[in-house]
Amino acid sequence: MTHPHPNSPLDLPADDRTTSPFTGYTRAHWEAAADGLLKAAWQWATPGSALLDLPGRPSASGVRSDGLEGYARTFLAAAFRVAGADGKDPHGWIGRYADGLAAGTRTPGRDDAESWPLILDHTVFGQPMVESASVAIGLRLTRPWLWDRLEPGVQDRAEEWLRGALRHTPAPNNWYLFPYSVAGFLESVGRGDAETVRARERAQDLMESWYRGQGWYADGDSRAFDHYNGWALHLYPVLDAHLSGDAELSAHYGARLREHLESFAPLFGGDGAPIHFGRSLTYRFAAGAAVGLGALTGDTPLTPGTSRRVISGSLRYFLDRGATGTDGLLSLGWHGPHDATLQPYSGPASPYWASKAFVSLLAPADHPLWTATEEPAPSEGPDRVLALPAPGLLVQSTRADGIVRLHNHGSDHVRPHEGESAVWDDPMYSRHAYSTVTGPTARANPADNHLAVVVAGTRSGRRAIRPLGAGGGDGWGWAASWHRPVFAGGAPMVPGLRVESVTMVRGRYELRVHRVLGAPHGARVEQTGWATGPGPDVTSALHGLHGWESRDEVRAPQGTAYTPWALLPRLGADAEGTSILVALASLSAEPGADALDAVVSGVNVDGDTVEVCWAEDSATTRIAFGPVTVTHG
Repeated sequence: MTHPHPNSPLDLPADDRTTSPFTGYTRAHWEAAADGLLKAAWQWATPGSALLDLPGRPSASGVRSDGLEGYARTFLAAAFRVAGADGKDPHGWIGRYADGLAAGTRTPGRDDAESWPLILDHTVFGQPMVESASVAIGLRLTRPWLWDRLEPGVQDRAEEWLRGALRHTPAPNNWYLFPYSVAGFLESVGRGDAETVRARERAQDLMESWYRGQGWYADGDSRAFDHYNGWALHLYPVLDAHLSGDAELSAHYGARLREHLESFAPLFGGDGAPIHFGRSLTYRFAAGAAVGLGALTGDTPLTPGTSRRVISGSLRYFLDRGATGTDGLLSLGWHGPHDATLQPYSGPASPYWASKAFVSLLAPADHPLWTATEEPAPSEGPDRVLALPAPGLLVQSTRADGIVRLHNHGSDHVRPHEGESAVWDDPMYSRHAYSTVTGPTARANPADNHLAVVVAGTRSGRRAIRPLGAGGGDGWGWAASWHRPVFAGGAPMVPGLRVESVTMVRGRYELRVHRVLGAPHGARVEQTGWATGPGPDVTSALHGLHGWESRDEVRAPQGTAYTPWALLPRLGADAEGTSILVALASLSAEPGADALDAVVSGVNVDGDTVEVCWAEDSATTRIAFGPVTVTHG
């Protein structure tokens, strides 16, 4: 028996709370979800099946590229679905994609009803290069049932179109894994040559230069650490090595994936939500792709039951909250449609990169990923604090409410060739903290979780984030960074102005300590907390401990991905020269969690050193600046 989910028209089997006591989801639910998403999308196919022109606002790349995106990204879901079932294809997906491949590659670049756009440099609407990887992986996964049955002429045309990815310049980030994946497919069908070898070696060399340790890659020559680690930088090389049977590459990339999952798996909340941080969040449950891949290949620190809890929790989280409209299509947004979540490159079919989550279906029905009983997610275990010096991140989760918080002292979206003008502020990276139950406020609204210096009425932004360390001990942790405040109005910067920030966490509490240096006469400083909506579900609290003079509450009328409008607490104080400011914050779904005034029994600031005494156990946290050191005990 199947049943539609609340807020979702997909027909899924009844919950199985015996083997899946946390989510109710089994492998059958994953297959049904893939089939439901594909069925809805294919209603928008062109007559020759080459393009899926889904309804909605076009991306910056144009409607033809968007149509290819619809074909390629859904093909990925179909390929995982059919390959995982050892070729069983009850809905005939493979025949449709074979027809589309033949039609799309017949006259590439031509302006007609079916032709695919050519793959060109990333600077000239290069989106087709992104989609070439999904086409190549789909063909590789379904080779016995699709590629091997194509006419030689269609194979040759498909190869020629795919080689556009090898002959043009990718964007300077994870895009180099797209020609890598294309080359891997071509070599797997006996069509490799010097060009494919070059593409693979180039990507592998870049991957080594981008690896920062602790399982984290930067997304290019920068400090962007986000979900692209899981759904791109780990997914492509580990899956390629797995499919090729290359033991050396599997060991190399697999060890990194295992280490990544040590700190990434704890970023899913007790409700299944991934951390709301970084770009392309409309890919939604693709966030679980690396967890499923690790379970498939064995490159994971998680038990099979925990892995399934995490990936099924993520899938169910979005399906239960209206990720698909009544038409069954994934919308551009987070729960439902949400413009502020999107990037200019997002088009109607962009959300279908969520298809990457279905990599889990490559694990057959008798795999422990599907047969083991679900176990709690990391966020459902004891309260956890995890400091990550390599990316400059601090993870904090609380068992009582299942909320996960990510304190950001190392990941920004400033590329090496850019300055750090506040005009290009990106709320998805620039805030000090993110969570699984709140989203950042929109750029035009007051910024949540932000330390602003206010000069001549203009609030500063935080762009380039320079880590100052991270560490911790049993039940506590810290991370620190500094930034140069930049301004979108008036003078773009104030010479000598610098903000050093330390976040120390224990339990649900966040100690936020800042040292502001070089503040000009007449300046003010403001600290905001978490942005939450009306109602008792989630409480945001912010309490000044030292240096703060006022407290109020400000409204964000554009809300967040979680609430149509939001309120955030704010502290304020005048500042000139050097000042140290100490505050206590919390985000909680526990009853009565807003009372922070009795949590700390004393604060002492002596020069550049702050000592905070905690009322509960009389422990003392000592934070010193220049250089930053943090002790607790």
